[in-house]
Amino acid sequence: MSRSPIRDLLVGVFVLSGLAALAYLSIQLGGAAYVGPGGLHLYANFDEIGGLAKRSPVVIGGVKVGQVTKIELSHDGSFRARVTMDIDRNLKLPDDTQAAVLTQGVLGNQYVGLSPGGSETFLSEGSEIPYTQSAVVMERLIGKLIQSIGGGSGGSGGGSGGGSGGDANKPAGGGKGS
Repeated sequence: MSRSPIRDLLVGVFVLSGLAALAYLSIQLGGAAYVGPGGLHLYANFDEIGGLAKRSPVVIGGVKVGQVTKIELSHDGSFRARVTMDIDRNLKLPDDTQAAVLTQGVLGNQYVGLSPGGSETFLSEGSEIPYTQSAVVMERLIGKLIQSIGGGSGGSGGGSGGGSGGDANKPAGGGKGS
């Protein structure tokens, strides 16, 4: 078989595109990403953050404006989660901005959603967002739903009593010998 320069070129292009795709996926899975301008560090305390993680997006109106950089317990002894966010420094966020831990879709990843208020004064570097809304934890919500359905059945016969499966109106002990 003779060597064909066109075939060699196509094989080279195929191999290079495969290596480029592999490099791209490695960077994406490794968590490295362009984070934007950043520079404005804000803090918020939450009672519950659910599955919020480092590098989770911070969003205003569906547009990513920053990311979560640190999650720790608050320093005031209240045992609340203190979330540090790195936000685009060019944003002028009013000091009555609200932060909420939200979920993308029904079972998606969690992120911090900011809702700017109407105040004339703005948050500055190191400010704390005073108005927060904690995450809705689906497990607790489902547990409460099951508890309310199961606890309010009152005698419908569909409950999960600890009995042996017999008729509740028959006396116990009327066994084999009768």
